[in-house]
Amino acid sequence: MQVNGPQPRDIAVVAIGGDIGVYAMCRAFHEAFGANSVVLSTVSTRPMERSAFIENVVAPGLADDETLIKALETQAERLAKPGRQLVLLTNSDWHVHTIAANRERLEAAGYFFQYPTPEVLSEVSTKAGFAEVCSRLDIPTPGSVPVNIRELVAGNGKPDDVAVPFAFPVIAKPSDSSQWQELSFSGKQKIHTLNNRQELDELLGKLIEANYPGVLLVQEYIPGDETQQRSMTAYRDSAGNVTLLASGRVLLEEHTPGTLGIPAAILTEPYEDAFEAATRFLNEVGYTGFANFDFKRDSRDGRHVFFEVNPRIGRNNYYVTAAGANTAEVLVADVIDGATTEVPRRADKEVLYTVIPFNLLQRYIVDPELLARLKKVVARGGLANPLKYKGGDSGLWRRLIVAGISLAYRRKYHQFYPKPLDG
Repeated sequence: MQVNGPQPRDIAVVAIGGDIGVYAMCRAFHEAFGANSVVLSTVSTRPMERSAFIENVVAPGLADDETLIKALETQAERLAKPGRQLVLLTNSDWHVHTIAANRERLEAAGYFFQYPTPEVLSEVSTKAGFAEVCSRLDIPTPGSVPVNIRELVAGNGKPDDVAVPFAFPVIAKPSDSSQWQELSFSGKQKIHTLNNRQELDELLGKLIEANYPGVLLVQEYIPGDETQQRSMTAYRDSAGNVTLLASGRVLLEEHTPGTLGIPAAILTEPYEDAFEAATRFLNEVGYTGFANFDFKRDSRDGRHVFFEVNPRIGRNNYYVTAAGANTAEVLVADVIDGATTEVPRRADKEVLYTVIPFNLLQRYIVDPELLARLKKVVARGGLANPLKYKGGDSGLWRRLIVAGISLAYRRKYHQFYPKPLDG
């Protein structure tokens, strides 16, 4: 779904990663400016394979900061050209921290980019830090119990020493996602839903055995099925203005253990109260760059309850571009053109973003009114799959690869989530 015809400009993109979200960011630059991209990843990835505008460079060891920075410097030197503007992108928490810590070196290499400072990252990139800022601003968050595993062990504590003041089920997830990424234990998931005390104690025991260095957040469960989940993307520029606001209703999440909780389908909708809260949050901490907020409508009282902010654009970012606010244009306006505005750009078209086939998605929409609404959106051409780029990336081999990715999603849902569950 091409939002705007390309406005040719000598911009080259270097991106780090390999998932659908990185492809979507590069696609936005191709749509807006006709820009080609180089994507660095540790292995060749399917979303980048046979792309007409992306060169996937395999570079082992990118988890090491110095290796990553040298690889970026190499690409900057290779792509340098008089008048060319080089944009740096990533959609990984780990790499955001590395870029922020090496800003001067990367800017000297010629890159344009915008991410929060290390100081702001340290304040907001953990879920515990996020909740503290929200508390100051009276933004609703779930009740939480932070469990520092190493402190628990040092005090000769046991799992059943951890008091939980709210009823089961509860949600358990890492306060710092970057620490969780390197952890390995049986049954590990991105987010754990624990139905009773025994399940919580078992998880805590595994983290003790694995010597987990971080904090596990045990959170109050906010009732409501997946269609009550919400996603928001915002951008706050160098001048301190929020210049982009976009949001949507999550229809279905991914359900494989490593990707649990990542939106697979989003229907764009505006939430003015959430926009106002997010704007206050970003201004409070002096945030710069893209931010992706996760929140949920509490079915008991209709409040929007905030869970976290990701210091990056988010894997599902193409819903923003598809709904009329090209994310590349927002970034370039700030970091290259030095333009700003006090009136945020809004992604206000109603579109259905999905990485899975629509006939598969329909199986999980149990509300007949919502399903009828989705069918109307699709009928008027509002279906947006970031990998299906008609005219821009639609060669035969590319279409076969995307079809294979769709088939893989069918298999994954059949294996891990064969039918919808009640919220």
